[in-house]
Amino acid sequence: MKVAIFGQYYQNDTRPIIKDIFVFFNRNNVEMVIEEKFLKILYEEKIVEKQYNTFSSHHDLDKSFDILISIGGDGTILRAATFVRDSGIPILGVNAGRLGFLAKVQKENIESFLQIVLEKKYTITERSLLTMECTPSLSQIDINFAMNEVSVSRKDTTSMITIETFLNGEYLNSYWADGLIIATPTGSTGYSLSCGGPILTPDVKALVITPIAPHNLNARPLVIPDDTEITLKVSGREEQYLVSLDSRITSVNNNAVLKIKKTPFHINMVEIPEETFFKTLRNKLLWGEDKRN
Repeated sequence: MKVAIFGQYYQNDTRPIIKDIFVFFNRNNVEMVIEEKFLKILYEEKIVEKQYNTFSSHHDLDKSFDILISIGGDGTILRAATFVRDSGIPILGVNAGRLGFLAKVQKENIESFLQIVLEKKYTITERSLLTMECTPSLSQIDINFAMNEVSVSRKDTTSMITIETFLNGEYLNSYWADGLIIATPTGSTGYSLSCGGPILTPDVKALVITPIAPHNLNARPLVIPDDTEITLKVSGREEQYLVSLDSRITSVNNNAVLKIKKTPFHINMVEIPEETFFKTLRNKLLWGEDKRN
């Protein structure tokens, strides 16, 4: 088995997790290839001493890899996806962060879950992505896809912006708000959820349009088919507004036209039988914790 490892180092909280993973894979003669910057930190912190091969970009990952292990939180998985891209390499998240909707493996159960990985007794879910086209074009965004959401928001002002929204060329609405979120099913448990958007299960073929603090209270989140092309025209008092693809943010001039649609490829996420999506919802959102239930 050949495994790529990418991670974030969170000082003492992460150290035992990293050690357990390396000990397990070395004991089972698994070939590990480590992301270059992450491995440098591990050497500096003296967490590992053995020499490993490294990768530094998506060009270094090919079909010879069985899986990518992401050590960190959900944000780490979003960054790991920028390495995997359209290679089809499945990602398994080991949660060393906080909430962890995507990072399913908890530190208390690492060895038992890694054994499942070793025996390939897991399933795969396909996570859809969004891509954006801007007219006039943008040169600041080098990775033009988002696993969670594409969002537009106001910049350098407390005034709201106006977001004219079209679905497959048909006018939908002009949102007068702090911004607008276009979320995938994966992103429906993130920023969109905090703004009142619905939760979608990962296998739903849909997107969510969620306004951010809309002035009109009847402007509610909307679920649409994921093959819809969404066009946005944003205007406001300032000359520019912000566009983000997951954590990557850039400034866009007023009246530029954004076209958002699903990418032709997807990200494969590893699903462990004991850690289902609905179990994650119960644990992370504390469903059923009300003592009246």
